[in-house]
Amino acid sequence: MPASTIRKRLSLGVAAAALCLAPLSLAHAQDAQPGEGVTIQMAQPTWDTGYFYTQIYKQMLEELGYSVSDPVALDNPIFYQSVAQGDVHLWVDGWFPLHNTYEDAFSAGAEKVGMVAEGGALEGYLISKAAADELNITSLEDFKRDEVKEAFDRDGDGKADLVACPPGWGCEEGIEHHLDAYELRDHVNPIKAGYSASMADAVAAQQQGDPIFFYTWTPNWTVNVLKPGEDVVWIEVPEVNLPESTKGLEDAATLDGVEGCVNDPCKLGFPANDIVPVVNTEFVEANPAVRALLEAASVPLADVFAQNAKMYEGANSNADIAAHAAEWIEQNRDQVDQWLTAAREAS
Repeated sequence: MPASTIRKRLSLGVAAAALCLAPLSLAHAQDAQPGEGVTIQMAQPTWDTGYFYTQIYKQMLEELGYSVSDPVALDNPIFYQSVAQGDVHLWVDGWFPLHNTYEDAFSAGAEKVGMVAEGGALEGYLISKAAADELNITSLEDFKRDEVKEAFDRDGDGKADLVACPPGWGCEEGIEHHLDAYELRDHVNPIKAGYSASMADAVAAQQQGDPIFFYTWTPNWTVNVLKPGEDVVWIEVPEVNLPESTKGLEDAATLDGVEGCVNDPCKLGFPANDIVPVVNTEFVEANPAVRALLEAASVPLADVFAQNAKMYEGANSNADIAAHAAEWIEQNRDQVDQWLTAAREAS
């Protein structure tokens, strides 16, 4: 047999073998478990509105073969120290620029990777719409008026009661700064007890017809239960005055099209935030599949709003939240599979 014929048949045989193996190789890539043998310790914050997307990321990491421990709830300062030191590996609840104040604590050993939600996380102050209309309240400045303080004074101390943020939360800094910057210490009493319990009490007061005054952020169940523009309204700050950690972002603290605000554009007084994963650098460098997944994945804020409403209605156990996350993953399976494929290809 001529050598040319032998070479031709060999080439055809190799090509045929490659075609036969291609589906097997593809199937292997789709089932690859780059995280096999690796345990991840996730963290989550002490507020619960992000537990839903924490579970989504946890379950996606498990599909990649990682063993993911139940997320441990940490206050912001402790988390950022812990992730830099490698005591925990990551969370998906970095709020930036709100958490800029912690950057020095984590930047030497950890980094921001990817984006859970971009630019849609709002912060600000809301009050009962009926009281806003009756007393013509549009700004924090109005809380210096005696009739306004009296209407919102629920404990009889002569000051308006504001549901604020517990110590250690990133929002505490902004609220405390505003009380000083706008000279409100003699007029407003910030309630720093457990946020969920304080807001549940405020919701009950609203339902009884009493005016309420509270800080909130989005996504949060509060704006599902108390609809901006119907039950409550966002009010403005007198002027944008930011703490040192967010200086230079003044333009981002006035937003167009905020539903239920007393004005448009609305001077919320807090820059809009990105929700961002923060991960230990040494860990993510050793696990490129984790980096690729964090860079690819995201969760629409509308879906977080909807899930937070379920939590408020009582479906708020760990098992409930895990089930909500599993349901979301299956409803978005095509997109999730694309993210998982990107992670496997990176490993």
